[in-house]
Amino acid sequence: MNKSLSLIAALALAVLTGPVHAQEASSAAIGLDMGQADGEMPAGAPYIKEQFGDWALRCLNNPEGDDPCQLYQLLMDGEGNSVAEISMFLLPEGGQAAAGATIMTPLGTLLTEGLMISVDGASPRRYVYTFCNVSGCAARVGFTAEELSQFKNGSSAVVRIVSVANPQQPVMLSMSLNGFTAGISSPLLQGAAN
Repeated sequence: MNKSLSLIAALALAVLTGPVHAQEASSAAIGLDMGQADGEMPAGAPYIKEQFGDWALRCLNNPEGDDPCQLYQLLMDGEGNSVAEISMFLLPEGGQAAAGATIMTPLGTLLTEGLMISVDGASPRRYVYTFCNVSGCAARVGFTAEELSQFKNGSSAVVRIVSVANPQQPVMLSMSLNGFTAGISSPLLQGAAN
């Protein structure tokens, strides 16, 4: 019985003195969120800077300097469901790829089938997936200057993915190219490529 009382007393003392010890430690060192003023954007938070037709210039808040931006579109299936997303960025001149993209598809995507993109009904190109995480599966792809020109001059593209649950029925996602030329020409993207 005395051991039980001693244990309870020790636990009560720990609970009562715990906040005192926590106050002595640096708030940053123990990982406390110190909040921000209403309307203040946290570091790394995504936001839409500008809209170009069906494309958005999505940037990340960087309190220390220029916000990095990419051209973004949410991709829909034939029934209007949001299924995947694409984020495109320009690359420095002189390389094989003029632009790059990260295409995120849902978990449950059949990775061995890859991902295919066709612009205005042209022959599709197949790309491999790079990794999967809790957000989904990513294909990190590169586009040549010629392929980038097809996007600029096209009206729509189709992104084909395959589900593990129904591999016989590929999912065709519509990618509008409305606003692509203006978006990819944004000075915010141009500066990031240099």
